[in-house]
Amino acid sequence: MFRWFLTPTSLALSLSLYFQTYMAPWLSIFGDFTKDASAMYNNFRVYGTGLLCVMGLIVYVGVKFVNKFATVALACVILSIIAVYAGIFDNIEGNDKLFMCVLGKRLLKDVAVPNCTKDEGGVLWNYFCAAGECDPYFKEQNVSLVRGIKGLKSGVFFDNLLPSFLQEGQYIAYGLDPEHIEPLDRPSYNQVYADLSTAFTILIGIFFPSVTGIMAGSNRSGDLADAQKSIPIGTIGAILTTSTVYLSCVLLFAGTVDNLLLRDKFGQSIGGKLVVANMAWPNQWVILIGSFLSTLGAGLQSLTGAPRLLQAIAKDGIIPFLEPFAVSSKRGEPTRALILTLCICQCGILLGNVDLLAPLLSMFFLMCYGFVNLACALQTLLRTPNWRPRFKYYHWCLSLIGLTLCISIMFMTSWYFALIAMGMAVLIYKYIEYRGAEKEWGDGIRGIALSAARYSLLRLEEGPPHTKNWRPQILMLAKLNDDFTPKYRKLFSFVSQLKAGKGLAVVVSLIPGDFTRRAGEAAAAKQALRKVMDDEKVKGFCDVLVASNIADGLSHAVQTIGLGGMKPNTVIIGWPYGWRQSEDDRTWHVFLQTVRHVSAARMALLVPKGINFFPAIGDKIAGNIDIWWIVHDGGLLMLLPFLLKQHRSWKNCKMRIFTVAQMEDNSIQIKKDLKMFLYHLRIEAEVEVVEMMDSDISAYTYERTLMMEQRNQMLRKLRLNKREKENVVQAIVDHHHHNDNNTKTASKVRFADPSENKETGNEEADREEKNETESEKDKDTKEATESDKEADGGAEKLANNVSVSPVKDKKAGGDATKGSEDVKSAFKPDEGNVRRMHTAVKLNEVIVNKSHDAQLVILNLPGPPKETYMERESNYMEFLEVLTEGLERVLMVRGGGREVITIYS
Repeated sequence: MFRWFLTPTSLALSLSLYFQTYMAPWLSIFGDFTKDASAMYNNFRVYGTGLLCVMGLIVYVGVKFVNKFATVALACVILSIIAVYAGIFDNIEGNDKLFMCVLGKRLLKDVAVPNCTKDEGGVLWNYFCAAGECDPYFKEQNVSLVRGIKGLKSGVFFDNLLPSFLQEGQYIAYGLDPEHIEPLDRPSYNQVYADLSTAFTILIGIFFPSVTGIMAGSNRSGDLADAQKSIPIGTIGAILTTSTVYLSCVLLFAGTVDNLLLRDKFGQSIGGKLVVANMAWPNQWVILIGSFLSTLGAGLQSLTGAPRLLQAIAKDGIIPFLEPFAVSSKRGEPTRALILTLCICQCGILLGNVDLLAPLLSMFFLMCYGFVNLACALQTLLRTPNWRPRFKYYHWCLSLIGLTLCISIMFMTSWYFALIAMGMAVLIYKYIEYRGAEKEWGDGIRGIALSAARYSLLRLEEGPPHTKNWRPQILMLAKLNDDFTPKYRKLFSFVSQLKAGKGLAVVVSLIPGDFTRRAGEAAAAKQALRKVMDDEKVKGFCDVLVASNIADGLSHAVQTIGLGGMKPNTVIIGWPYGWRQSEDDRTWHVFLQTVRHVSAARMALLVPKGINFFPAIGDKIAGNIDIWWIVHDGGLLMLLPFLLKQHRSWKNCKMRIFTVAQMEDNSIQIKKDLKMFLYHLRIEAEVEVVEMMDSDISAYTYERTLMMEQRNQMLRKLRLNKREKENVVQAIVDHHHHNDNNTKTASKVRFADPSENKETGNEEADREEKNETESEKDKDTKEATESDKEADGGAEKLANNVSVSPVKDKKAGGDATKGSEDVKSAFKPDEGNVRRMHTAVKLNEVIVNKSHDAQLVILNLPGPPKETYMERESNYMEFLEVLTEGLERVLMVRGGGREVITIYS
């Protein structure tokens, strides 16, 4: 876009240069511009502004006039080219129109032909001997007149074949002998010198804008009758024509014009005359008028296209702040865009020196052509379906070569201008990306992203990831409220803190029902999930599934979510807080089934408990993160707090690691080994070994076990029909109130005796629950040892040596032993349940004692029972409640069966 604004600027400067220098030099406002460069630049500013206003007025009048003038400009260009070629061959032996005064090998300026002598008192004598003593170079060298146009027969072509680049301040002379080109700290007098350092790249930057019209057809493709046919023919024809003209002119000029005159930038040695005009046939005014009119036509064309391009961009909504320029006048002209274009052009004209503008203009043209080449190459390499070029001889290698050449020429011409142009392009792109375009036109970057994603996914499938590359890819199972909004918002905050803005997170929610009927609700729930993810800064994806069964739906999500090597490896699920209060004996069924499915999928599982007490995304907390390392699960317990500490919410927390040992274990050696292990892991944490003494089972443990088993009996009886169900509930409540009146401690509150309940049950309920009350209980007793391993995990070893005999316990009060004996006489609890409850109670006592003030407690999640009996599942949930009782923030972790951190990672 910028190239369209800079083109009329440079053309206006060129017009003022032609007009003021070659056509009307007597109209100089600021003095003799041949002697003072600043006067010439000031003239450019004044006349350039005037010519820009004239061109702007013509464009404002109407585009029809501009289009008609284009024919006149084209005719002038053709006539000028013919005149130049004719003049070169007409002057094959040279002419005497232009003579230069040369001192030794140095070029002189402001010297008329009659005054080119060393006579004392002459013009040159007054220049070089003004101080009383003549310049040494003037005394040693002779003065000569040299023809500027020597002709093709002169053989000057070979003198111009070699490079003659100079540094700023060096004299223009034949050859590169330091004696002739170095100023040697002497006055320059009227010798012509280089006003800037020249190089091949500088010439490219100056010359390149003259060949930038080859895409004029593409820029006006909407006005062509058959763009697919006309653009290739016209563009290739333009390239061949301009290349032939420019290259032939370069070679013919090199064989016709003297070396010194070719390097005289402003023609100071010949009085500012135009060399090509003095070569042309039949008269120099053919070139002067033709060049002026053709440049004026090109300026009008550029000034016509730039506002329309600006208006088109504004209408498309690509750059939001340009929207005011989308308005057209009553005649359909982009008046506002034209005014903005004129203002931008005027800023360029105020620079005065067109050479300062040419390299920047070249940068934008080169970037435009480079991006066109890049787009063509990408479309071909990515095999985009809508990329169907009609041109048969196209190959993507040509586009890559063109892109490489464009970038190379940009940095060869001016590396700082190249960086400025690229920086401006990046800023515009990021602005458009940030604000968001109203219309999506498609781009190659998305194609690159898709190809890169495909390639990366296929690479990840080549083999299992190494341990040092393991990172939690999270699948969060979010529960929804009745209004389809996430129930636990802090769960999203925890995911964001755990990922610290890195990695993959997928959030999935389930809605029960038929998808065909609840598709709209699923879409609304997905939008709600996305909004919460954005608010909590969770980077990832979300989806809502509709399933007839919630447990099955979660199982399907665990099995299928993800793609290839980017499948989630860690599941986060909330704790079912209301499982005790519900009359439904299967409230924990979904939770336990999900735990089993996650374990079967060999994925890690995180269960935060007390999620509402976790810090929000903007909170900062300080304290300790305690890790109770009871079972080795691949190091996940070590890795999780380290990842949490990467987030600013947990950054100020310290890690403490507790491990449990028995009396016969060597606690000192365990602590030493654990410290060494952490040292190799490069994790800073305090280490403490907690010794748990073998003890008898307390009365409090019996009380908790009895309450758990009596609750199971109550839930079984609650499955009676509605009529009898109400009576049973009332009886239980009455009995509970009776016990409350006779008992002061919660440990002695018991439900009705199971034997009494059996007598009051009806036959239908007994038949329904026969398998659950008799056969399941028998099977439960037989398989207690196997299920203990699953339920207790690594903590099983703590209960192996426990003797089952009641002792006095502080929690139960002074009558604990007696109360326990009464309990056992009324109902004898299952021995396996007592042992598991004892383990949970003792662990909880130790954890609460050590970590009651910790900001977060992380511990192992025991495996769920393999059996799906109601009693076994309910007991498992009760054990977890006892294990985490008295802790505010708990994160229960179960590994996926593989190492996730090693001393090499």
